[in-house]
Amino acid sequence: MPSVDLTATVATSATNFALLFTPPTAAYLLMGSLTQPIFDGFSLYHKQKAAEAAYDQAEAQYRSTVITAFQNVADSLRAIQADARELKAAVHSEDAALKSLNIVRKQAELGQVNSLAILNAQQTYLTALLTRVQAQASRFADTAALFQALGGGWWNRMDVAPNVDDDRSSGCKEILGPIISPCVPVPSAAGVSVQPQSDKS
Repeated sequence: MPSVDLTATVATSATNFALLFTPPTAAYLLMGSLTQPIFDGFSLYHKQKAAEAAYDQAEAQYRSTVITAFQNVADSLRAIQADARELKAAVHSEDAALKSLNIVRKQAELGQVNSLAILNAQQTYLTALLTRVQAQASRFADTAALFQALGGGWWNRMDVAPNVDDDRSSGCKEILGPIISPCVPVPSAAGVSVQPQSDKS
């Protein structure tokens, strides 16, 4: 690039001290210079190419970040959908195990089975109960991962009506609308005794 230099000099000269700094003894000098590189070895061209390469690199990094964010959200949604199916199956399995336990207890009251059958039915029910709890924990963990992938803050939007509590017996809440639906009711284990009963046979 061209370079312009300006230099100004002010001086005074007199044989008598009293005449110093008077107009007749003042001298002024203004100098200017202009320099232009004759050969720069394409340095400006290469600097431009380096700047363009840095811009392309930043754009590629931005695209990669956005794609990774969308991929994390998509993976979280798929995981939640799989968790919903798994939880629904676990709830049905727990229901079936509870019904089987109640039937075995009725049979024990009538003297048709012994306490060992009751213990086996109780073990089956408790295993199904544990499986359902694990499925719920996995669903909650994947839901938290989805919130993290989304970045947060979107639940404070004013143009979207807040979700209300589900009026079904489970008391669970729909999260993100149809994303985590259906909201599977969880049977209550209250009043279900798992203590072995005495053999009436």
